[in-house]
Amino acid sequence: MAARSIIPRFTRFKTVLSGSRKRAGALALALTSVLPACSSGSHIAQSVETGFVGEVVADEPQAVLVGRDVLAKGGNAADAAAALGLALSVTLPSRASLGGGGACLAWKPGDSAGQAFVFLPRAGLNDAGADRPASVPMLARGLYLMQLRYGSVDFADLLLPARNLASRGVPVGGLLASDLAAVQAPLLADERTRAIFGNANGNVLVADDVMVQTRLAGALERMRIAGVGDLYAGALGQTFADAARVAGAGLTTLDLRAAVPVAAQPLTARVDGIDISFLPPPADGGFGMAAAYLSNVGQNGGRVRAETAVSGWRARQGAKGAATSIADAQALLNSGHIPAGSVLPALPASTSFVVTDRQGESVGCAFTMNNLFGTGRIAGSTGIMLGASPVRKPLPLLPVAIAHRGNNQFQAAATASGQNVAADTAAVALQAAIAGSRPQVTNGVGRANFVSCPAGLPGDGSKCFGWTDPRGFGLALSSDHGKKS
Repeated sequence: MAARSIIPRFTRFKTVLSGSRKRAGALALALTSVLPACSSGSHIAQSVETGFVGEVVADEPQAVLVGRDVLAKGGNAADAAAALGLALSVTLPSRASLGGGGACLAWKPGDSAGQAFVFLPRAGLNDAGADRPASVPMLARGLYLMQLRYGSVDFADLLLPARNLASRGVPVGGLLASDLAAVQAPLLADERTRAIFGNANGNVLVADDVMVQTRLAGALERMRIAGVGDLYAGALGQTFADAARVAGAGLTTLDLRAAVPVAAQPLTARVDGIDISFLPPPADGGFGMAAAYLSNVGQNGGRVRAETAVSGWRARQGAKGAATSIADAQALLNSGHIPAGSVLPALPASTSFVVTDRQGESVGCAFTMNNLFGTGRIAGSTGIMLGASPVRKPLPLLPVAIAHRGNNQFQAAATASGQNVAADTAAVALQAAIAGSRPQVTNGVGRANFVSCPAGLPGDGSKCFGWTDPRGFGLALSSDHGKKS
């Protein structure tokens, strides 16, 4: 299908707020910030879709609004997910940045299992000699590949909301405010990060303070005009590499050119007539989520903890001397012989989201900077927050799953953020989403997001709903302009 232009603009819609500390003023400003300036030429705004257009659930409300607006303007789930992910690089740079990475899982009616897109943070060639080694930026190319395979519009248009949010400023949300408070000392110690995250009183920004990122807006605009590849093999990439070197990141233009995401087959399971796809290794949070879920529903013997399953899997990788294959992970799930390991060391934070459209196409993603705010430094005039190298920090658990009946009926999609309990939390969320219930809130740092259509996807979406963990700061937007989901 040929790409068509879509320019998100303001549209009325009903919201469902989950969690605490939701501020009407902050949401109103966020809505205003995603409005592009009026323009003439080939980019003509489309009419707003009516009725059921889909569900959007994430940890950060302002990015959710961007994704929901793309759906309302006629984009599909992959278009909305790409726009949402790019917006997170502006509204939640502590956990998602163009300098970081992640993984997505996509499915649409007609797919047998969907497809995974893995773009985890990776180390640079000069990592060992770097002062503060950074990860190679993977997020933009990862989202581009996912949207190229499953999207329906011009990717350049999906960069517009993020650019506008960065240039006009966004109110600091609850999750970002919490992250800023946790690492304020190193952020304020660096001139460039202090200019973005500090206020006139010498403290970090707090909730509802407006955060402006003019240089990041310039980088996003450059990619919109010249293409995403400009960050990897063009003038923007050269600027980024030079600035990263000054910041002690140890990254080169060779690292950028080699930063290629991977499209892979997901792990799969079939339970009670429902087919479930999970993120595959090396996004091994999907393996842990699958192991925990299958044990919870009685498919794989005794109760399995996702964290220890991943620990055993990582030990198995080391024992083989190379990365084990997706086929190996699938064979372990099929057999029920899950490798047992000890608890993992403290893992980095992450963030996650799910988008589903009116046709049943669904995308779930999990992102990470491999450390809160990555290296704590910015790549000069690009305004891009540098992720942390996985050589010195272990990779987080990034769990996503999508469930469907046969090849055409969407059932549920679930993911979760957090540190060591992310995959276990995601498994609990998936079980609740398939059943069409709200999960019991458990202890720990995991925060779940899911979309549930327990009766399948009716034409009006009346039986579907999104859910975000009430302990967090997330947002689940309803699917209809006039009804709660």
